[in-house]
Amino acid sequence: GGIRPKREWKMAALRASLLPVLALLVFALATSAAFSLSSDVAAPRLRNVVPSRCSVAMRSAAFSLRLRGGEEDEAKDVEAKEDEDDLFGDDAVEDVAAAEARKAKAAEAQEKAAGKKKEEKTAKTNVILDVKAWGDETDMAALEASVRKIEMDGLLWGASGLEEVGYGIKKLRITVVVEDDKVSIDELEEKIKEDEEHVQSVDVVTMSKI
Repeated sequence: GGIRPKREWKMAALRASLLPVLALLVFALATSAAFSLSSDVAAPRLRNVVPSRCSVAMRSAAFSLRLRGGEEDEAKDVEAKEDEDDLFGDDAVEDVAAAEARKAKAAEAQEKAAGKKKEEKTAKTNVILDVKAWGDETDMAALEASVRKIEMDGLLWGASGLEEVGYGIKKLRITVVVEDDKVSIDELEEKIKEDEEHVQSVDVVTMSKI
């Protein structure tokens, strides 16, 4: 969009610099014609005046052209520098955009990896246990308290209830949620059996992944 106005400006400047030369040439031709019929005395003076004025006009035009040429060269240099700045400016913008895209992609990948790792670590299992007492005289409240006091990282006790086994003997059915990579069911059973005063046996009723 800026190329056409610059060309028009250059042509206008060139026409303006040539106007004095054309005017003097027209003046010289008209004067020569007017005095061609005059005496031979006036003719030598005319021959001296016309070339002198033409010479001055030509020098003036040449100086004007050199001045215009310098301005045009300077304008070209400025235009070239602007084009160069635009070129490198576009490259800089593209570099910044590419860097931001890479950062966003890396952050997204890192977030996905962290989420996957967290999901793998928090895999849980819901377990229902039957804890049988020794006899009908076993204190089932003390038995349940003995079970619930077991604490392990990744273990959460849930609902419980008493069920009849037979001959007045009862069992404690209790739910527990464990994190798979932190709690071993076998180890948990062994800890419950450590209460030999109340606990006869421990059985796994069901196990289901959460």
